[in-house]
Order: sequence, then structure tokens, then C-alpha cells
Amino acid sequence: MKQVTLPGGERVPALGMGTWNMGDDRGTRAEEIATLRMGLDLGLRLVDTAEMYGEGLSESLIGEALAGRRDEAFLVSKVYPHNASRKGAVAACERSLRRLGTDRLDLYLLHWRGDVPFEETIEAFQALQAAGKIRYFGVSNLDLDDMEAFCDVPGGDAVAVNQLLYNLSRRGIEFDLLPWLRERNVPVMAYSPIEQARLLRNAGLRRFAERHGMTPAQAALAWLLRTDDIIAIPKTSQRDRLRENVRALEITLTPEQLDELDALFPPPRHAQPLAML
Repeated sequence: MKQVTLPGGERVPALGMGTWNMGDDRGTRAEEIATLRMGLDLGLRLVDTAEMYGEGLSESLIGEALAGRRDEAFLVSKVYPHNASRKGAVAACERSLRRLGTDRLDLYLLHWRGDVPFEETIEAFQALQAAGKIRYFGVSNLDLDDMEAFCDVPGGDAVAVNQLLYNLSRRGIEFDLLPWLRERNVPVMAYSPIEQARLLRNAGLRRFAERHGMTPAQAALAWLLRTDDIIAIPKTSQRDRLRENVRALEITLTPEQLDELDALFPPPRHAQPLAML
């Protein structure tokens, strides 16, 4: 399993599992749990969720899937911005831990910037670290100005990752935010790496994948996995799709293939507003 190194030195899988919308439908619960457990078997031990996902339903599903296997997973969750105050983040984390059936999170993220000052959020994260409730903290959906502000707060430079919408069709961060993060050795955790399956229907990508003996999903994931500082967290509720995603780790795109993808999905030529879903 390819790995990415966090600023603190810990190595985590470059390919993990997202869980947005998982747990919402009782009819698909058994397959979702089986998919998550298979992911652990295949080495995709990074599991990402959030209190927002189904208002806790995703966390509860993961808690069931990880029962008896918690130590195999690098577990990530996120706090709502309106809960990210000194007391609010601590209480939200405790609720997430109960739903997940665990005593700690490996990584806790601010889901996006809200009205609570970063100072309060960072103090809450530090208190949770001191209590052993979380191991690392980070952010999600923070653009360059927000990242600079977050890291200017005492303790903010301990940020472990920035989770961002990043894929072949969403390359805006490459202009300024990604270089800034790379200077500070802060990895990107790329959510919706196949654009909620929309990339699978892209005619150009479909032709590229067929010509080179891969699926569109594998091409999109291999493109993200080509570097050492991107963690991709595709979400799938099906075991066959999971197996397909894992095979992307076997693909090394050639310079010529990367040029083809740049022609299909050009990199940004100027700063762009941060894309979010």
C-alpha cells in the first residue's frame, strides 16, 4: 500500500475510504459494512467520516463495521463549524466517539470555516489532544487566505492535512493553495476524487481509459496517487467497485499519459475560488 507522510512523521495509506451518504439507507447497510470491512482487508485502513454525514448515521455505520477491528483503522471525522467552539468541539467529538464506538480519533478536522474564531477551535483541538481523544487535527475546505489565518494562530501550524475537493475536473488548488501546502509538508486529502461518479461519464476520460487498458475511475485515482502528498478517499458502497479502486494502485501513468490528461483537463492559469461540494 502506497503511503503518505503526515507532518508529524506518521505514514497513512494514500488510498482510503470516504463515507459520505453511507448509513442513510437501511437497505444498503449490510453491503456498506461488508465493503468497509473488505477495505480494511485490502489495506485501505484510512476511513473518513463527519458528524454532518447523515447527522451521525455514517459514524454509527462505521462503528458497526469497525467493531473488533478499531486498531486496524486510521479514523478521521469532522466537526461542524457551528460546533467548533472551545466547549462545542469537545462535546461534538464526544458524540462522534460514542457513535463510532471508540475512545479516540486519529484525525479530527474542522469541516469548513464558520463564524467561530480559529483560536477557539484550535484550543478545543489541543484540549482534545491532551485528553487523548484525538491524535492529530486538521482542516477541510480552507482556501489559501484561511490557511494562512489558521496557521498564524498559536498552535495552528500543527495542522496535519487540508481535506479538499480535488480531482481531474477540479484543479484550482494547483495554482496557489497546493504549492503553499507543499512548502509546509501538509498533505491534501482529496474528497470526491471521481467527482461523485460524474468523471466516469466524461467522454474524453472514457476514451483515454479504454485506450490505456484501465477504467475511468482507475485513471482518475491513478492521477491523484501519482504524487507522494495526496490522499484520495473515494466513496463506494459496493465491494466490486472497491476492488476496482484498489487496482488503481497498480497503475503508474507515463509522462505521455499525464500530458493527455492535462489536455483533457487543463491545469489552472490563474487563481480560482475554492471549489466545494
